Amino acid sequence: MPAPRPERVADASSVAHLAAYADHLRYERALSPHTLRAYLGDVTSLLAHLRGPDTGEDEPLHLDALDLAGLRAWLADVRARGASRTTLARRAAAARTFTAWAARTGRAGTDTGARLASPRAHRRLPEVLRADQAAAALQAAASGAAEGDPVALRDHLLLELLYATGVRVAELCGLDVDDVDDGRRTLRVLGKGGKERTVVYGAPAATALDAWRREGRPALAVPTSPPALLLGARGGRLDQRIARRVVHDAAGAVPGAPDIAPHGLRHSAATHLLEGGADLRSVQELLGHASPATTQLYTHVSAERLRAVHDTAHPRA
Repeated sequence: MPAPRPERVADASSVAHLAAYADHLRYERALSPHTLRAYLGDVTSLLAHLRGPDTGEDEPLHLDALDLAGLRAWLADVRARGASRTTLARRAAAARTFTAWAARTGRAGTDTGARLASPRAHRRLPEVLRADQAAAALQAAASGAAEGDPVALRDHLLLELLYATGVRVAELCGLDVDDVDDGRRTLRVLGKGGKERTVVYGAPAATALDAWRREGRPALAVPTSPPALLLGARGGRLDQRIARRVVHDAAGAVPGAPDIAPHGLRHSAATHLLEGGADLRSVQELLGHASPATTQLYTHVSAERLRAVHDTAHPRA
């Protein structure tokens, strides 16, 4: 059962702390909007717990009052509400980031969170498509685009690029027309933390890209359209929610395929690259992972798939 939504803080001191911290996360850490909301929600919950029900609204909140016992009590309260180990680990990480910032900016005398331990989050193996399932989904999209419908052409390109490059859906929707290098078959991608990287795509994605720019994009573009590579039905930049629906629908049309989101195609691309012999470092660069430990997860996916094949096919499994 997920934890309840965090409490709101209404006192002026808490609001001021949160506003300053939000600026730090947004402008100095360059966190994505999703991560920013999650961190601020966690810290909002922490500050509400720190104030307690008996604290007057006009009484200022002093971050020096946040000690290790208080942090542990907050996590215990979150756990009592039914939070998972993954949620607890994330909230502990958010608390450590906040207390480090508070100490560094002089809002607290010490970094209390530096001594806060948390349970290790369960690392669930991501669901991925088999190579034949990915091929079936892409073939169905290509067939749908064959009649030249602009939305079908866009959806086909969306699926091809997600699978070919392993980019995140936000990165894909953020692409502009001039981010494409046709000669080298590469895309210039702006990833997490504002880090730029180059990803490559193959011939099928190139064919879909040519068809979209020749027949699809001009049909959807309006005078006020941005320079976005992918456009929505009304000519604006493609919304990530539409992209997610396209992926869900494409996977749902393949018999036996798991119900995946765009991140599932990213997982599938990484897994299939490793199964095809790509080295871990190259996959890490393609996906834009800051740490090889993140990419390491996909080797476990491949090992699990190998185990499943071994168990069903080997006479002495």
